[in-house]
Amino acid sequence: MKTTDTDFDDGSPDWQAQRDALRQLHRDVLDEPIPANLLAAAGLAAQSHARKAMWARWGGMAAGIAMAFGAGWLASAQWSGSHTGSMLARSPAAREFVHAAAVAHVVYAPEKRHPVEVAAAEQQHLVQWLSKRLDKPLRVPDLSAQGYALVGGRLLPGNEGARAQFMFERAGGERLTLYVGSLGPSSSAPRADETAFRFSADGPVPSFYWVDRGFGYALTGPLSRDALLTLATAVYRQLEKADG
Repeated sequence: MKTTDTDFDDGSPDWQAQRDALRQLHRDVLDEPIPANLLAAAGLAAQSHARKAMWARWGGMAAGIAMAFGAGWLASAQWSGSHTGSMLARSPAAREFVHAAAVAHVVYAPEKRHPVEVAAAEQQHLVQWLSKRLDKPLRVPDLSAQGYALVGGRLLPGNEGARAQFMFERAGGERLTLYVGSLGPSSSAPRADETAFRFSADGPVPSFYWVDRGFGYALTGPLSRDALLTLATAVYRQLEKADG
């Protein structure tokens, strides 16, 4: 059977008559107020929906906060576990120390006639003299395997007393300096043997430096970070072995 739009034309007389008849038939029902129990049920349903929506929002926020707190706690735990020693190298005393090492390097490394006070030919005297002035047994690392020879060393002033600088040179004239000295009681680690090892590019030339038993070491030179790290690692291992 084919149906046309005119079959459901709500503007036709027949359709309007049927609608009016239905309204008259159920007039008493349409005019009755909504039962109280239905209103109460609808209100409860609305309140339940609102509570669910609220808990969903708060639950999402709580989950986000918990995740953020957990991630922060984990990061803090990892940082404190692996970077306790690094806090030493970030102290004001350590920053002053490595900056002084960089300045001393650019002042004395370019010198042609007087780069050091005591030459490498008197290494034993140099080490004894500087050890006495710094009140600590010093060692001069051997960097010949890395292509550097000792030029000599000198005594320098520092915030916490005397400091020393040892200078090394390659065949091409490139120079490297090892700056050593006390950082004072305030720089002591939570454990006496704790060591921090860090890179600094804050001064005029880069340095790798570390703090061991309240004593600072800075290897400085116009090298790439990787090249300087290789040399600093060699120096650190030799000094650690000598102290051990």
